[in-house]
Amino acid sequence: MIVAGPGDTLSVKDGHPVVDGVEKTDEPYTIPCGNAGACNMPRTIKIPPGHYFMMGDNRGASDDSRFWGPVPEDWIIGEAFATYWPPDRIGFL
Repeated sequence: MIVAGPGDTLSVKDGHPVVDGVEKTDEPYTIPCGNAGACNMPRTIKIPPGHYFMMGDNRGASDDSRFWGPVPEDWIIGEAFATYWPPDRIGFL
């Protein structure tokens, strides 16, 4: 999922994105990060123009922008249209 966009500043604390100084902790769909090394990214970065920072929902085991950096907009080719997990949230967006 996209957690930060062009011009945003971002760091990661305990698996939660900190965007423009505000930690996003209201993510009930994410799996807690645990003690994995990628759970923290204390150095703040600025997302460049035309790029987005992506993070997976299984934060302790996702290879995402924490490893390969911000993604150029023209690489994003899909759009979410439904959820299937958890079962009580199955439906269209």
